[in-house]
Amino acid sequence: MGLRHNKNSSILIEKIKEVAQPLCQAEDLELVHLEYATSDREKTVRIFLDKPGGITLDDCAYVSRQLGDLIDVHIENIGSYRLEVSSPGPNRPLNTKKDFYRFKGERVKIETNELIENKKRFTGILDIINDDSVVIAVDGKKVEIKDSAISKAILAGQ
Repeated sequence: MGLRHNKNSSILIEKIKEVAQPLCQAEDLELVHLEYATSDREKTVRIFLDKPGGITLDDCAYVSRQLGDLIDVHIENIGSYRLEVSSPGPNRPLNTKKDFYRFKGERVKIETNELIENKKRFTGILDIINDDSVVIAVDGKKVEIKDSAISKAILAGQ
């Protein structure tokens, strides 16, 4: 069965973020993304972490133990759930302007919510980060994309 999301899931995600963010900050870890999903059989909380140099298995195990305890104490009525803590992997999402600065010079995939040069999907090297846009080099050509037009951005790996 597929995973289902609803309004209560969104509220729960925000509550889990409120608990997870201080723990991550204290450990100098970045909370990249958090998901809560239910299937017919179980509830799953997924948290993706990163840090300069990459996340280790020890980091994941430590946060899993600590966060599991914090969720159990601070979030009422969550019931039984599975907690998964991992690295965002090679296709790490770029969620903030800080992410774009950090990964300047890397290969990225950007999807837009409006047509730019008759396209909505771009893969190229993140070249310039402006206050309200980014420029990527696509096949030797520079493409400027306004921040407001970006619907999704990820590292593209090699």
